[in-house]
Amino acid sequence: MPAVVYVNGRITSEADAVVSVFDHGFLYGEGVYETLRTYSRRLFLFDRHVRRLRRSAGMIALDVPFGDEELLQAITRTMARADIADEAYARVLVTRGVGELTYDPKATPAHTLVIIVKPQVDPPPAAYRDGVRVAIVDIIRNHPGSVNPMIKSNNLMNSALAMQEALRSGAFEGVMRNYRGELTECSTSNLFIVKDGVALTPPLEAGLLPGITREFLFDVGKQIGVDVREQTLRDDD
Repeated sequence: MPAVVYVNGRITSEADAVVSVFDHGFLYGEGVYETLRTYSRRLFLFDRHVRRLRRSAGMIALDVPFGDEELLQAITRTMARADIADEAYARVLVTRGVGELTYDPKATPAHTLVIIVKPQVDPPPAAYRDGVRVAIVDIIRNHPGSVNPMIKSNNLMNSALAMQEALRSGAFEGVMRNYRGELTECSTSNLFIVKDGVALTPPLEAGLLPGITREFLFDVGKQIGVDVREQTLRDDD
């Protein structure tokens, strides 16, 4: 089923959705995004996703001039137009907007807001039942002093290269190290390792995205009595 797309208030089919080639999100990757899904046709952890969207935007000095309720209404309108029978996937992108060929933020007085809605496609049942193959890749996670991984940035070259290396090796997902050789996260997800009944995940200071699911798993662990903790992890783990 094709996607339905919202671009600055206009909702169209994916074939008719357009953004200017002079948008700085296209020219320079200047923008942030969030990916959400529904359960029982309701957006899951919307408040947490919006909180992270605003934090990411703040880290690149990008103004987000709409309220949480306004964004929720825009997503809801787009989902209604998509008329998806089951669960939905929604991707929200905010860019610095259209401007001249310059890095000066003053050249882009108005942001661009894009919302992509399509049916949610989960991994096949076998992935949950039997597991999948992962590979530790040679692509190093961005140094926090360059493009900080805590920014959920539209510029995904680092992750794309990691996943492409994993795919070439026949893996489902790629695990990246940081500049110190510590494990950080995967190309599309945070990393957890279960050892002796404890769920371990690298600390944020290793240089990784503070994942919404990652955060939620700490909450779930407390509720069901499973120890979830941060720990520095390396290849041998």
